[in-house]
Formats: sequence, C-alpha cells, structure tokens
Amino acid sequence: MKLLENKIALITGASRGIGRSIAKQFADEGADIIFTDLVENENSQSLVEELKAKGVRATFIASDASKYEQAEAVAAQVAKEYGRLDILVNNAGITRDKLLLRMTPEDWDLVININLRSVFNYSKAFSPMMLKQRSGSIINISSIVGINGNAGQCNYSASKAGIIGFTRSLAKELGSRNIRCNAIAPGFIETPMTQQLGEEYRQSWLNQIPLHRGGSDADVAHVSLFLASELASYVTGQVIRCDGGLSI
Repeated sequence: MKLLENKIALITGASRGIGRSIAKQFADEGADIIFTDLVENENSQSLVEELKAKGVRATFIASDASKYEQAEAVAAQVAKEYGRLDILVNNAGITRDKLLLRMTPEDWDLVININLRSVFNYSKAFSPMMLKQRSGSIINISSIVGINGNAGQCNYSASKAGIIGFTRSLAKELGSRNIRCNAIAPGFIETPMTQQLGEEYRQSWLNQIPLHRGGSDADVAHVSLFLASELASYVTGQVIRCDGGLSI
C-alpha cells in the first residue's frame, strides 16, 4: 500500500519549485492533490495534467495565500468538493532581499504577509476541518535562515523564524486531537529562486555545506512525505533541517 493512499493534501504556492515537487511526491504515494498559487498559468496547468496522469484527483485553485478571506474560500471549496483534508503544506513564500538600511516598509510587509501570515491564514482556515476529523498533518516550510539568520534577509529570516514559533505553539494546541504540526528548514536548495543568485554568491554557500552540494526540491519533498505519513505518527512540534549539514 502507498504511504498516502486515500489521503487528501493541499499545498500552497505549488506551481513550481519545492511545492511542485511535494505535490508530485505525494501523488506518487496515492494522495489526491489540491494546490494553490496566485494565478493560473502554464505551470499550474501542466502540474494538474502531471498529477492526473499519476491516477489521482488534482485541483488547482487561484488564491492569494496572504489574504485570509481567500484562504477561507479555499477551505469552503475543499470541504464541498473533497469533504476533508488530511495534509496541509504551507509552502507559499517569496524573498525581497536587501540590507536593512535599504529595506523599505513595503519590502518588509510583503515578505511577512506572504511567508508568515499565509501560514496563519491556511492553518486557521483548515484547523476546524481537522479538529472535526480528529486527525491531520500540518507541514510548514521554514528555512535555516529562520534559525541562523542571514545578512540581507532580515525580513525573510524574521518570517521563517516566526513560522518555527508558530509551528511549535500550534503543535501544542492541536496535539490532543491527533493533529501533528511540524516544520522543515531547507538550506541551500537549487530552485529558480537560487539560480538567480550570482555564481560567486552561490559558491560561497556551497563551500560551507559538508555534503558539498546544493539540495534539490526532491530532498525537501522526501522529508515532507515522511512528516505527512504515518511513519511520523509520533512526531510533532519539530523542525527538521534539510540542509546537507550547513547549519551544523
């Protein structure tokens, strides 16, 4: 039997990158997939087709994860069309990297709203459904910079550190109802976002990694699969670093 057979999963910001890889990994293990992103485009359309080809249900919903009322609308649609949600992956995120002296209030607010507020929005919108079921797994995508910090990323680091505190608190609130809440802290992952960095900057990161390579979307997806499945039935409130040893 597949690890996520008969499960229903929702992943925010999943049209590309880590979220897309998580959606495909979950589908390979039998889960029906709902995923969101800001707008429907070629990436979201192709992902729906890829997921359906794996023999599972797949639904794309255009939604701004930073808007609570839109998260509520997604929850209502999922309740109507699927009747339940077993796995929630809060993955939506952006960067607006600048030194603090050059960072604008708009840079700060945008990153906090999309990266951190979105986790609140979706967790709050879907918690009643999971509480009624008395089961569920919430997985929040944080970052090692939320643990260690990083120059030029005060807004991003603050948002990802906030996710860690939120995860641990929510795990304590929902644990008695058999709902687990964990976070993943990826390190240097080779994504379209990191590929935009200069080669010198990328190499400075790689030189610090004991495994001497950047991670892949699939590396994070594998950790997500563990946390989503019954293999992690006694794991909650944890932050798993998926960073090749970078933060040792």
